[in-house]
This record gives sequence, C-alpha cells and structure tokens, in this order.
Amino acid sequence: MTDSIQLAEDRFAAGFNCSQAVFSAFASQLGLSDEAALRIASPFGGGVARRGETCGALSGALMALGLLRGNETPEGKDETYRLAQEFMRIFQERHGGTLCRELLGHDISTGMGLQAARENYVFARVCPLLVRETAQALADFIDASQASSAPASDWIPS
Repeated sequence: MTDSIQLAEDRFAAGFNCSQAVFSAFASQLGLSDEAALRIASPFGGGVARRGETCGALSGALMALGLLRGNETPEGKDETYRLAQEFMRIFQERHGGTLCRELLGHDISTGMGLQAARENYVFARVCPLLVRETAQALADFIDASQASSAPASDWIPS
C-alpha cells in the first residue's frame, strides 16, 4: 500500500486534484482503470467543484471504499453508509472537520477566498498533507479488510 500512498502524493504534486489523487491511486487495485478513476473523481476536487464542501481527498477515499465494500443491493446500503460515516468520523477527528473551506481556512467558492488561499499557499501547505494522510488511512483500511475475515466494523482504522 505504500506505493498507493506515494502515487497519491505524486499525482497531487503533478496537478491532479485531491480527489483524483486519492481515488486513482487505489482504483486499479480495486478493479478500475486509472483513466476511469481520474475522470470519475475529477468533479470532486476543492470540496466538490471548488465549492468548499466535503474535502476532495475524503471524497476520493469514500469512492474507493465504495469500490471495495459498497452495496450492490438496496439492502446493503445501511452497512455502506455506516462504514462511510465511520471513515468520515475518523477523518474529522484527525483533521478537525470534513469541509474543504474549514480545512483550508478559506472559502474557495468565492473569487476572493480562492485568491486568498492561493496567496497563502494553502494548496501547497495543507492539501498535500490531507492527501497523504487520507491515502494512508485508506491503505490501512484496505490492508485490514483484506487480511481479516472479521466483520467490516472491525476494519476501520483508529
């Protein structure tokens, strides 16, 4: 999984958004091509289309979790939601929030907020850390889920 974490970091450094970086770094091992993963995740950067909503790195991880453990029948959606909520809870505990604008300290949905974020280099200071740590948490989750026959609730890293 270390390769996936490095790949996420490299893709972000190359200019892909945070969601693309995290999701695409894991997608091929979960059965999806890099090209498809990059396209699917492309609208989710900047807190969904640069609106400052849910962090793109978190969105990318949730998409990967969906590929790994998502439901294929309506009856399974409660378990999928539970896993996603737990992953989001851990993210929030580690980072103090889940919203891009909170994590960056700027509302990038406005021209002034985006400009201020760029001038303060938050995309270079904050986002790489979020990409790396979210990719690591996702790698831990995947490793635990593949090594364990335990219930899915036991796979969530703490």
